[in-house]
Amino acid sequence: MNPADDELTGAELCADAPEASGTRGRGAPARTPVPARPRWWTLLAVSAAQLLVVLDGTIVNIALPSAQSALDMSDASRQWAITAYALAFGGLLLIGGRVSSVLGHRRAFLVGLIGFAAASALGGAAVNPEMLFGARALQGVFAALLAPAGLSLLTITFTEPGERGRAFGVFAAVGAAGSAVGLVAGGLLTEYASWRWCLYVNVPVALLAVLGATFVPRDRPARGEGRLDVAGALLSATGFAAIVYAFNEAEPLGWGSPKVVGLLAGGLLLLAVFAAVEVRAPRPLLPMRVLVHRARAGAFVSITLLFVAMFGFYLFMSYYTQTVLGYSPVEAGLTLIINAVSALVGATLIAGKLHGRVAPAALIVPGLLAAAAGMFLLTRLTSQSADVFPLYLVPALILTGLGLGCVLPPTASLATADVPPHDIGAAAAAYNASQQLGAALGTALLNTVAASATASYLASTADATPTAASVHGYTTALMLAFVILVAAACVTGPLTRSVRAR
Repeated sequence: MNPADDELTGAELCADAPEASGTRGRGAPARTPVPARPRWWTLLAVSAAQLLVVLDGTIVNIALPSAQSALDMSDASRQWAITAYALAFGGLLLIGGRVSSVLGHRRAFLVGLIGFAAASALGGAAVNPEMLFGARALQGVFAALLAPAGLSLLTITFTEPGERGRAFGVFAAVGAAGSAVGLVAGGLLTEYASWRWCLYVNVPVALLAVLGATFVPRDRPARGEGRLDVAGALLSATGFAAIVYAFNEAEPLGWGSPKVVGLLAGGLLLLAVFAAVEVRAPRPLLPMRVLVHRARAGAFVSITLLFVAMFGFYLFMSYYTQTVLGYSPVEAGLTLIINAVSALVGATLIAGKLHGRVAPAALIVPGLLAAAAGMFLLTRLTSQSADVFPLYLVPALILTGLGLGCVLPPTASLATADVPPHDIGAAAAAYNASQQLGAALGTALLNTVAASATASYLASTADATPTAASVHGYTTALMLAFVILVAAACVTGPLTRSVRAR
């Protein structure tokens, strides 16, 4: 690795090197600055698409019991309404990044939006479980194209430091708030309309994003990149899908299950072979130079571990507020609005304004530690704790939201900074894949830890109540999340501190 690769300046963080110098990357001409009005149309369209992608990871969770009853799903099969989306999305992201470069990011973005809207309408109109599961898988396919295309458009559109900071702040805030918005919207739509509207609602949002994208300037497809790395595509898709499926199966079956162990071992082996193939491929699906860059690796590590912890945190909030505090699903979702607003503040008013003025590590490390502090506060809860909402939940939601908001913009920027034009799609896809793997692992890992701790507490504690055991399980899982975030800060700091502010 060339040490100079680690010494990114603020200017390099705001534009990839070939464009900043006015030279041409392989297969892509130098671009002239995009006029102001189309730039902000790009942000609007990409933010709407990001909301769709993130929101659909959670909105169906709340509606699932109603959908199960309406479509006569079995308990064993209902998880596929969630898993089908996660498998298609996570497994196809790297292919989506490559297709985005070949088609042109704007064209790929429009295809992704229209396809996502059509798949959502199909799912809302489902008459049997198979139709719903197929529609959810199709949503994942188009999301795998939409997510890297959107981040790539943002990267090539906003190159001036101040505007780039604001744009990535808004983009990150939408992503950070999307999961909470999904839970709230899912509860409201299911209770006051129908579970089908949890899917239909995507259609008008996607069409509005299509309208905004028509004002986005066209970019040129990368020349000479048309041939797909078939071996890499098959290995990456099956490897990522196996790992995501293993994480989903670990929750009901346990980590020691032969099925889970086999899926994990198989997935890791496939990804190891994928890495070996990519090193030798003439046109790799994921060039290894995207991953081995020190600062970029720090961005991938930090966002993966943050999502491991945060998705375990959202699971805790959903279960704890409903089973222990007695909140309705809508009330539980509305509680998370505090977290969403805090993430918005962190991403736009802190990270967005400080972009280019301070080194990325000065935002990422404090952000991880703030989220860790929020997790640690909740580990002090017991079944007898009083005034839980003002003394525990509100401070924890604010700290985790601010932390999430401070980490997302600089990591998204680092993940695509100093990348040649023909590699932007791959870098954006790798960043989204890191988030997906982190979310899937966090949900499975922390839920398993909570369930095991609950069972152990009931078995070892005399006169233990179910509520006390549940709270013990939740706080044990959150202590693990706290450790993960502190470890992430310790690892990320050295990897990203060589990146200088402008």
